[in-house]
Amino acid sequence: MVISPLTLNLDTVHLTDEQFYQLCQNNQELKFERTIKGKLIIMSPVGGESGNREADLIIDLGIWNRQTGLGYTFSSSTIFKLPNGGDRSPDAAWIQKQRWEALTPEQRRKFPPIAPDFVIELRSVTDDLEPLRQKMQEYMNAGVQLAWLINPQQQQVEIYRLGQEVEVRNLPTELSGENVLLGFNLHLSNY
Repeated sequence: MVISPLTLNLDTVHLTDEQFYQLCQNNQELKFERTIKGKLIIMSPVGGESGNREADLIIDLGIWNRQTGLGYTFSSSTIFKLPNGGDRSPDAAWIQKQRWEALTPEQRRKFPPIAPDFVIELRSVTDDLEPLRQKMQEYMNAGVQLAWLINPQQQQVEIYRLGQEVEVRNLPTELSGENVLLGFNLHLSNY
């Protein structure tokens, strides 16, 4: 059985950042996100194939980061308080070292108030494509420099670059971290 994410419209309920943080802390068995319009999204867990693919992406990004020491890598368990008001957790994220270290210890402990420099979203079988594309635009509007939306169902990847049109490539393909993740390359075969 496939369970889609549940979206709650909180138009008349305005959770403060601290209330949203406490909601997440008090319900750690659930994964929450909040859109820039304040809608609360309760995410379903992913299956084995999606979880394995996500882990492989984080490993590849993490190995590159350990070798270069240029920044910090984050898993899908991290919620970022984006400058445009959304609270989002990409499947994998990376932040340049100087930007991360400029945050206070308190900001790093809770939901960091920062847009990652790079994000990856991996579409699982429970994900509708259009909300993921809206999420990618939300990242770009928040200042993310480079983002990849990997879509195994259609064997494609969408590449988002700040201030540019979306590029769509068919799989298999080789992706480059370009000027954001210098020297990072990822080969995506049939995903």
